[in-house]
Order: sequence, then structure tokens, then C-alpha cells
Amino acid sequence: MSIQGSDVREKNLRFYNERVAPMIREQFPEYEDRIAVGIAGEGSDCFGYDDEISRDHDFGTGVCLWLTEEDMAEFSRELSAAYQSLVEEKERSYYTQRLSERRGVMTIHDFYSDILQIDCDVERGTLSDAQWLALDHTCLATAVNGEVFRDDLGEFTRFRNYLLSYYPDRVWRIRIAEQMHIYSSSLQVNYARCMARGDSVAAELCRAKGLEAAMELFFLLKRVYPPYYKWTFRALSELDQSKEFSSRIQELAELLCSKEAWKSTKYHPNRQNYKDRIVSLAEDIGHLLSQYLKDTGFVRYINSYLEADVNKVLSVDTVQKNQ
Repeated sequence: MSIQGSDVREKNLRFYNERVAPMIREQFPEYEDRIAVGIAGEGSDCFGYDDEISRDHDFGTGVCLWLTEEDMAEFSRELSAAYQSLVEEKERSYYTQRLSERRGVMTIHDFYSDILQIDCDVERGTLSDAQWLALDHTCLATAVNGEVFRDDLGEFTRFRNYLLSYYPDRVWRIRIAEQMHIYSSSLQVNYARCMARGDSVAAELCRAKGLEAAMELFFLLKRVYPPYYKWTFRALSELDQSKEFSSRIQELAELLCSKEAWKSTKYHPNRQNYKDRIVSLAEDIGHLLSQYLKDTGFVRYINSYLEADVNKVLSVDTVQKNQ
């Protein structure tokens, strides 16, 4: 029988309600309103993507207990021991060592800092532009996934909501422009150049880079952080309700390079070889992404060649002028 993500979520919530919450209430009543509890961070279960295949590693029932630095020093040892006694019970013997590192007692600072790989100022609840630019999309998705069951103090949720408010405008524009450039250079220019040379290996690398950039652009323009790469397309498909974009991404991923389409075809920078379906799809996807750029207010006119509009996206006044 397959174990779906929603089932795992219910198991964790039930474990909290039936075992962890009563333990905290009975053994740590004076700290009950200072302990934030939930399920978030690394692991497909935190995204709701757990299935039967996921059970081969880091699978089990558990929750995170987030404390301030002060509370960590005051009572974390006793809380950790009490929590550990719950997860070591016979019916939860499948609780793996790796999962135990992702669950249990930890500071709010360490939870966010370890995932984002920077020193997070969770008390002030801010990041500098330089820190934002250094972050990976997938780490941000990991930091804000899952669910918070209880947070009376509000410190964990406050920083979570700060991250969920998305990139500052300048950082957002830079990230969009970067992926526009990667998409155009790899899939709209260099793919054709490589195929014209007969270098299908280099062409495949160009297609892979363009595919990744297209998906990242979709998430950026929807203001959503994409998850770990193996779950990116699943998340994109769920976000793309019309399936107009995701269907083209899937087709692009499943096509094979067609050397036949390039026989007796000379490369010309201003002429597209539409005999190659990958070239046609690259233009279709570029058109859709340009439409999303227009809908967001970054450009006035649709141009499937995204490189042409990079400077417009970087212009601070673009959105205001186009609205």
C-alpha cells in the first residue's frame, strides 16, 4: 500500500497531538508556550511528496521542536531526553538516525541557518541583499515548507513569514534577469550552434541548462520558491493549473536530439531551424515566459527571445511605468 504525503502529515500531527503535546504539558508546563512545534525542513515528507519509494531512507514519524537560544541553554537537555523516549518506543523503531538529525529539539537560529547555509539573524528577522543573493532557491523552499503546529512565542513563524514574503525587489529582478540570460544563451542560441556542428552532447547540456532556467523563471515570476530539483517539475505542474507551460516543459525533457533535422542545414544567427522540434519548443516556452513577464509588468511587449529584455527587467522603474 502506498503511503502518500498527506498520510505522513496526519501521522506526524497525530504523534504531536497524542504523544508530544501531552509530554510537554505534563513535564514542561512552565515552558509549554515557549516551544514551537511543527514539521518542516529537509525531507520529501515536509513537502507532502512522500510515497512508497521514499520509505527506503529517512522515513518515520517525528516533529521538530524549535527553541530560542536562551531556552536551549535552560532546558533543552531534559526536553530532548523526553522527546527521544517517545520516538524510541517499539512501534516507532523505524525512526532512522538521519531522520533524528532532522527532527527533535533545535534552536530557531540553527534550523534556519543550517538550511540556508548563512548566519540568520532570526531575532531581527532580516537578511541583507547580499545574503539573499547568496541563497539557493531550493534551500528557501526547504526553510518554509511543511507546517507549524504551535508557536505561541511567534519567533519561529515571524522569520518564516519574512522568508515567505519573497525576495526584495532588487534581488528578485537580478535573479529573473540571470535566468533569462541563461535560458536564451543555452537553449535559444548555443543549442542550435552545437547541433549545427554535430555536437549532440554539448547540445544536450544546452537543453538541460535551458530547461532548468525555464522552470526557475516560472517559479520566480509566480513568486514561489522551487523545491529540491527532483521535485521541481512536480511542484511546477501543481502550480501551473492550465498545464500550458508544464506540458511544453515535459515535451522538451522527453525529446531526443534530432541530427536528421540538421542535415544540410547551415547555422544562421537570425534564422531558426524549425525542423528541429526542440528549437520550436524553445521559442514557444520563451513566448510564454515573455507573456508572464508582461503580466507581471516587466515588459510592454512580448518577445520570445528573452535576452532582449534583460535590461528592462533590471530597470527599477519598469513595473511602475508599465502599470
